[in-house]
Amino acid sequence: MATPPSQSTKASQSITLSQGSGGAASNALIENIFLRYLREHFVTLGEDAGVFSAHGQLAVSTDSFVITPLIFPGGDIGKLSVCGSSNDVAMMGAKPLYMSLGFMLEEGLSIALLESIIQSIASELALTGIKLLSADTKVVPKGSVDKLFINTTCIGQILQPGISAKSVSIGDAIIISAPIGAHGASIFASRETIGLESSVQSDCAQLFPMLEPLLGRDLAIHAMRDATRGGLGAVLHEWAQDLPICIEIDEAQIPVDESVRGICEILGLESTHLANEGVCVLSVAEKDSAQVCEILRRHSLGAKARVIGRVCAPSAQTTSRVVLVNDWGGRAFMEYPQGELLPRIC
Repeated sequence: MATPPSQSTKASQSITLSQGSGGAASNALIENIFLRYLREHFVTLGEDAGVFSAHGQLAVSTDSFVITPLIFPGGDIGKLSVCGSSNDVAMMGAKPLYMSLGFMLEEGLSIALLESIIQSIASELALTGIKLLSADTKVVPKGSVDKLFINTTCIGQILQPGISAKSVSIGDAIIISAPIGAHGASIFASRETIGLESSVQSDCAQLFPMLEPLLGRDLAIHAMRDATRGGLGAVLHEWAQDLPICIEIDEAQIPVDESVRGICEILGLESTHLANEGVCVLSVAEKDSAQVCEILRRHSLGAKARVIGRVCAPSAQTTSRVVLVNDWGGRAFMEYPQGELLPRIC
């Protein structure tokens, strides 16, 4: 095997088309960068597919990550790819177990930058013990992609069946696990074209460790969703539009950190429309809502979990709508996020 290049050498190196040829250059890149950090996480090496056995129901999710900038306050595209894919599976009441990864590398990508991102992936995999079944790397000519795109598939084992957006029920409490908007706000502030100085950090995190104590217990958790693109507003509208229900949200109970609120005021944004990568929304039977919040608060990610609203019987005016209720009892429809607030957010 080729001797790994030194740090000083790697800092000046970049991806070349020959490293996507499938020959010696490809093998050296895989050995020196990818397997150097990810070898211990693979179930099978040197084969075209990973082989594994599992029992019971499984959940599978595929996602792609195209964020810019690749490194942002609180994370990078590597951490994001593991967290985002893992969280999609966890929202179905499943424990994330296995992943596959696909990398699209642009000719000219810095080797040192790629290595730091692979290190980040390895750290996130180790955090929850997720194993890799398969991975693939393609190198494309300069200009074909923007530096680095990552595709992921995550497989998890269902611990609590029946969690589904179709199970949201009249009388449910709506719970938010953490303050909203940090990921979207941090990306806005990180873009050179925006030019904002802010201390806000992305909330990018794997949610399963926080949710695991809830699963498999006698708790009526009807639905869960991580509030990514479109934020809290998109989740609530997606739940409401498929069912004859009304979701009423207490506007004063929606948690928003001051740093995020400040960015929203400067840019004229709604915090409920900003993306999150470490926040989930739960629809839970009212009788279990206090216990669910108590369990969530035992984990650092859920320390500020709270009930923010209720699922109500619809009227002719409110069927499949989300209603905001303010401190004075005023009621207004929450807007469904329209268009793309910020492209390349995740």
